[in-house]
Amino acid sequence: MHGPASPGWLLVALCVATGAYCLLRMRSAVEEQRRAAGGEALMGFGMAAMAVPAAVFTPPAWAWPGYAAVFGAAALRALWSARTSRHHLHHLVGAGAMVYMSVVMAASPESHHHGHGGSGIPLLTGALLLYFAGYVLLSGARLVPAVAATAGAGPGAPGAGVLRWGDRPELARACRLSMGMAMVAMLLTL
Repeated sequence: MHGPASPGWLLVALCVATGAYCLLRMRSAVEEQRRAAGGEALMGFGMAAMAVPAAVFTPPAWAWPGYAAVFGAAALRALWSARTSRHHLHHLVGAGAMVYMSVVMAASPESHHHGHGGSGIPLLTGALLLYFAGYVLLSGARLVPAVAATAGAGPGAPGAGVLRWGDRPELARACRLSMGMAMVAMLLTL
């Protein structure tokens, strides 16, 4: 997870900003959106903590099993929530990836020197990389504006409600895209 300092700090900043926006999204009036935003905020802040450059802070030995336990609980919650919404399956994969990275780092004999590469299970790491790379491409494609079928049907049209920052779907998609890119970066250093 911990590579060179500059990209590491950029990854930390991206994940913190994403987690902070997800906290803002938790103020939504839509319960399902609040629930999803909570899981995404946990993921953003957890990824930020794992991405802090090792030159600045080397986590104590108990931190990696702690991360695994927290994200294991998040995975169980996502599995439970997946009964009602397919979106939580993505949360399940993300939390599972975080557990996997935490376990790999805890088991690594060189856990003080992050970013050494080659310490995970290549097939599992490759499968997670493929999943998140595909997710990033799909999320990016969803952000491309579609041609409006009728003029004046957008959010600023007369009669359209004003969306609060926490209820803007394009910002939620950008948030998910950012976390997907961060996950790809973290898996690449594993």
